Amino acid sequence: MSGELSGQGVHGVVLAYVDTAGIARVKTVPTAKLAAAAAWGVGMSPVFDTFLANDAIVATDVLGSPDGDLRLYPDLDRLAVLAAQPGWAWAPVDRITQEGAPHPACGRTVLRRIVARAAERHGVTLKAAIEIEWALGRGDAPEGDFVPAVTGPAYGATRQVELSDCAADLLAALAAQGVDVEQLHPEYAPGQFEISVGALDPVAAADRSVLVRQTIRAVAQRHGLRVSFAPAVLGQGVGNGGHLHLSAWRDGTNLHAGGPGRYGMTAEAESFVAGVLDHLPALTAVTAPSPASRLRLRPSQWAGVFTAWGRETREAALRVVTGTVGVRDRAANLEVKPVDLAANPYLALASVIAAGLDGIASSAPLPGEITGDPARFDADEAAARGVRRLPVSLADSVEAFRADEVLRTALGPVLADAVAAVRRGEIEAVDGLDDDRVAAAYRWKY
Repeated sequence: MSGELSGQGVHGVVLAYVDTAGIARVKTVPTAKLAAAAAWGVGMSPVFDTFLANDAIVATDVLGSPDGDLRLYPDLDRLAVLAAQPGWAWAPVDRITQEGAPHPACGRTVLRRIVARAAERHGVTLKAAIEIEWALGRGDAPEGDFVPAVTGPAYGATRQVELSDCAADLLAALAAQGVDVEQLHPEYAPGQFEISVGALDPVAAADRSVLVRQTIRAVAQRHGLRVSFAPAVLGQGVGNGGHLHLSAWRDGTNLHAGGPGRYGMTAEAESFVAGVLDHLPALTAVTAPSPASRLRLRPSQWAGVFTAWGRETREAALRVVTGTVGVRDRAANLEVKPVDLAANPYLALASVIAAGLDGIASSAPLPGEITGDPARFDADEAAARGVRRLPVSLADSVEAFRADEVLRTALGPVLADAVAAVRRGEIEAVDGLDDDRVAAAYRWKY
């Protein structure tokens, strides 16, 4: 492997993982040391599990001290030569203790375990994809400020023309890295773009999300631009989402299509959706984990801030996607909308899948769908429909998460406590700041 990489001009390998705060952290090794890293791992302190986005450190009864060490083991099956960073390759890592056991706060390991449980207990495999939205800013803007890199209107052809070379380089880089791109287009907010990629098994989908963001940032930098994946780049307006797409399969058959239920869902698919719906308030502590997430989770902005589902309803938190006639057996899936890119993708997918499996295990009934904007319902109609506002504050999300035994059990006590501690630390870090200052605090962290 090392000789092959060296022959391609690769001098170093990025070993990447994502911490509890959603920050991508790395160590790197020279190409010649990759075999040793794969055999014995690379040292990393466990303290990073309780880092905040601003690099401050909080603690639980297990994590947050200067003691101990972990080993980062690169997954060579997922290694990619970085087309936009000549001389470098990239690989996600599993985090293992010095005694050879999985580290209990390794999100990649937790996600793999939950995917295995779906197969063992329910005979279900899963496919997933994560949408990526980002804001492109001018690289010559004053330090810390955001000045959109394009001037054209939302979804406009002008934006595509203005950044044509950058977008073409991005598509070329992703193709060279084996990333299956479905769409790349301008989005709604100033300077905003979105990319959609093909579905993979959940662990590979989370890996791909991290790799794609690394590639977007590298390509943008080559064009003199800055990238923000933060949930809210500005205090007001539409933020960056990271919607999850999931489908459950059995024996090669998509459970979200061809069934007798609503819109072709099987009974198990309906229960999967119901499970996610039931756990949504607690899920937001994992899927929308930053104080800046609350600037995005506002009604009537297509962020999905009510406990509701609907077919192709973009204001519902859960959007049932049927796909076009002729491809529904392959395309039908569930989109989870109150998700942003401050979320650790491994933890977000693990938690949502655990919620869906809980629905399958209990044969949870799926309530009636909604159409239009749930914000239009008065209190009585919302109550009758079971439509509730998702937690408005991050503190409320944390309390819902702490009370949710299904999610806490899925993540395990060490990781669940780290999630709660890091969220509380983020809350304290922005105490007293107005919306604009909260947005500025996280603008360039993600």
